[in-house]
Amino acid sequence: MKKIFSAFLLLTFALFFSQEKPMFWQDIQHFKQLDRENPPAKNAILLVGSSSFTKWTDVASYFPDKTIINRGFGGSRLTDLNYYANDLLNPYQPKQIIIYCGENDFADNAQLKADVVVDRFKTFYKKIRAKFPNIEVDYISIKYSPSRENLWPQMKEANKKIAAFMKKQPRSKFIDITKVMQDGQGNVRKDLFVEDMLHMTPEGYRLWTSVMKPYMK
Repeated sequence: MKKIFSAFLLLTFALFFSQEKPMFWQDIQHFKQLDRENPPAKNAILLVGSSSFTKWTDVASYFPDKTIINRGFGGSRLTDLNYYANDLLNPYQPKQIIIYCGENDFADNAQLKADVVVDRFKTFYKKIRAKFPNIEVDYISIKYSPSRENLWPQMKEANKKIAAFMKKQPRSKFIDITKVMQDGQGNVRKDLFVEDMLHMTPEGYRLWTSVMKPYMK
């Protein structure tokens, strides 16, 4: 009876700990599966970041002359990019990396200071440069989603400081998509967002494309 009970306890603990995976672990496993099924091309443009990339499932059709590897995972923060940096960078040999992330950091903690997010980005940037010292690395500005208007002041400050940082780095650009998402009066165009006022419509992505193209290698 004791042996049966011990076996039951071991099985219970095994099941418990097997479920204790880090946040976004399953997304990373999905990327690994994709790479096994279709080995990633060399000299591609690697997209890394949160749901604005994740939901851009047809991104290749917007850049038909480019080879794109999309490794965005919805809900991710810069802390998550740092945590999974090896998984996001090591499998690839890109000629360019474009990052969209930071919006969820503020959404996760409305009291978060802009400098904290900037430092998180700098940490990830350094991780990229440790592996890829000579490729182009670009950052897309945090968009002003209507559903997160209360966070816009911190986002604006973070964008300004990340832009200043990128300006000083070699082979690095800050891709500002702010103006293209505004109307003639400088207001954010809500028609560029789907019902949740967070994620974008195809027209939103078309406008992003118009800004991004000159930066694409």
